[in-house]
Amino acid sequence: MTVAELLEAQLTDIFRAGLVLALIYTTARTQAVTGRLLPLLAGIAFVAIIVPVTAPNALPAPLWLQVATGLVANAVFVALGLALWKAWERLSGR
Repeated sequence: MTVAELLEAQLTDIFRAGLVLALIYTTARTQAVTGRLLPLLAGIAFVAIIVPVTAPNALPAPLWLQVATGLVANAVFVALGLALWKAWERLSGR
């Protein structure tokens, strides 16, 4: 499995997207206490590791490669999620 195929599989994983969106929501709600950057980075790393380790249908790629591409996929999800969150805040007047 090539890196591009692996990245595509991770970017189309609904479970991963849901975890990252929940991470963004939780971070936004608790940022007054915990800050924003460190919880997001920790969450990105956590999801990148936990998804391939616990997946019932393992992908035919080394674990380190799955984690590395998972970090990229999660960063893309976080960037998109934060952009949508900011757009929603601007449109709702918050």
